[in-house]
Amino acid sequence: MESIPKEWGFKFTKRKPFIFLANVPPQIYATFQENLFRFPGFSASLRSSRSYPHPVAAHLLGYMSEVDQKTIDGGQGRYVTGDYHGLSGLEYQYEEMLRGEKGEKWLYLDRLGRNVGSVKAEKDAIVGSNLKTTIDLDLQQYGESLMVNKIGTVIAIEPATGEILSMISAPTYNPRSLRIGRGRGPAFTALQRDTLQPLLNRAINGKYAPGSPFKTLVSLIGLQTGTLEANRGMACKGGFWSGGKMLLGCHAHGYINNVEQAIAQSCNNYFVTAWLENVNRFGAESPVEGLDTFNDYLYQFGLGQKLGIDFPGEIKGFIPDSDFFEKRFEDERNWKAIWVRSLAIGQGEFEMTSLQIANFIAAIANRGHWYTPHLVRQVQEGNESVTRNLPPERHDIAIDREHDEPVANGLRQTVLGGTARLAHIPNIDICGKTSNVQNRFGDHSVFTAFAPKDNPKIAILVYIENGGYGGSIAAPIASLMTEKYINGSIAKNRKWLEQRIFDKDMTQLWERTIREVK
Repeated sequence: MESIPKEWGFKFTKRKPFIFLANVPPQIYATFQENLFRFPGFSASLRSSRSYPHPVAAHLLGYMSEVDQKTIDGGQGRYVTGDYHGLSGLEYQYEEMLRGEKGEKWLYLDRLGRNVGSVKAEKDAIVGSNLKTTIDLDLQQYGESLMVNKIGTVIAIEPATGEILSMISAPTYNPRSLRIGRGRGPAFTALQRDTLQPLLNRAINGKYAPGSPFKTLVSLIGLQTGTLEANRGMACKGGFWSGGKMLLGCHAHGYINNVEQAIAQSCNNYFVTAWLENVNRFGAESPVEGLDTFNDYLYQFGLGQKLGIDFPGEIKGFIPDSDFFEKRFEDERNWKAIWVRSLAIGQGEFEMTSLQIANFIAAIANRGHWYTPHLVRQVQEGNESVTRNLPPERHDIAIDREHDEPVANGLRQTVLGGTARLAHIPNIDICGKTSNVQNRFGDHSVFTAFAPKDNPKIAILVYIENGGYGGSIAAPIASLMTEKYINGSIAKNRKWLEQRIFDKDMTQLWERTIREVK
C-alpha cells in the first residue's frame, strides 16, 4: 500500500476507511462482489448518482461535480470529501433543495478504526426535494432538433404565467456525457475545445441587440407619451433623411398609413422619426430628459436589469442612458439624439439577453404586464412529500391599454402581409416581428412572436447568429415550434418547411468567422 501512485487521487490512511476506487462500472462491481472474500479490508458501498433519461436540455439541467476543498470549508459541515454538488444550471440553482440532509450514526471504533460496538442512530436522513419544472419536454426536444447545426438561442414563455416552456442554446450537448463517471473528463475537455462553444449558455449569458422587435416598444412609448398617434402617416423615401442626406436606409415599400402598417413593413424612417420626436420632446438641444424618460418605460419591461429567473448566471444587459452619452461625447458642447439614431431600430449600444427580449414580447402579448420568468413550478419537499407551489411575481407597465391593439394588430399584419409571411400558420393567429440585426461577420436572423393573438398561449424568440434575414430562418423555426406547441404536430402541407430547417447547416459560416477573428 505504501507504493500507491499519487495520480490515483485518494487519500490513504491506516486509521480510517477511505475511497480506494470511485465510480466503478457495473461489470467490474459484479466481479468484485463475487470475489470479495479474496480482499480482506475492502468493502463496496452503493451511492445514488444523477441520471438524465432524455438527451436534451443540457444547459438548463446543468451538471454536477465532486466538491473541492473550498466548498467543503465553506459548507458548514454539509459536505465531505467525495460528495457531489450542482455546478451549473438547475443543479446549481436548487442545490440546497435537491441535496437534502444527511443522517448521522455513531459508531464504536477501536484504535485501528474498526467497528467493535453497537450502532446508535442519532439523526434520520431527509431526502432531497423533487422539482417540477415548467419545461414542455416535447417542445424542448423538437426545438433542439430544429437548432441542430445552427448557432443561437430559442426561448418560449407562457405569457399568462411566466413559465418557460423551452430554453435552448445551440449548439448543445448530451447531458449524459457530463454525468458523474469515468468518461466525463475527456467529454468535458472535448466540449471546452470545440470552436462552436457548446458549453456557452447563449440563452442566459449572450448579449444581443434586439433589432426590429424593439420598434414595438418605440410605438407603445410614443403612443403613451403623446408624441405618436396611432393613425400617423408618413412617406419613406428609401430611409431616414436629414439635411439632404440619407442617414439610415430602409427597404422598398409604399406609403405608411399608421402604426400598424409601420410595424408590418418595419419602416426604419417611421421609427427613427417617432423615436427622435419622443426623445427630443423636452428640447432638441438637450435630449437628456427625453432619453431618460424613454428608458424609464424600458425598465418597466424588465430591460437593463436582471429579471429574477430561478437560474444562475443571469446578466443585466445594457440600456444606454444620458450619463453614458454625456461621457461618450464629453468633447462636444451638446450631444444630439440624431447621433445615436440606430437605437430607434433596436441596434447601436443596446445589449439584451435572449430572455429579456422574449419577456418583453410576452408583456406585449399580455397587453401590459409580465410575470417573472421561471423554470420550476412546484417543489415536493422532504420525507413527508409536501408539495409547495412557487407563484411568480406580476409586473405591471404604465401604458394605457388603448395603445396595445394597434401594436398587436401590426404584429399580426407582419405575418399576414408584411416581412414574416413564412411564419403564417393556418388556423392560428400568430403575431410576429422579423429582424436582421447588423453584424460585421453576417447579420443575425431574429424573430419574435406570440400566438394566438387573443389569449396567447406562447411567446417565443428565435435568435440565429449570422443567420441573415429574419424571415428566412428564425421565423420558420418560431412558426414550427408554435404550431407544435398549440396543435401538437406539424401539418402535412408544412412538412417541406420543417425539412428545409432540418437540412440547414450554418456552422461553417461560424467556423469561418472564428478563423477571421483569430
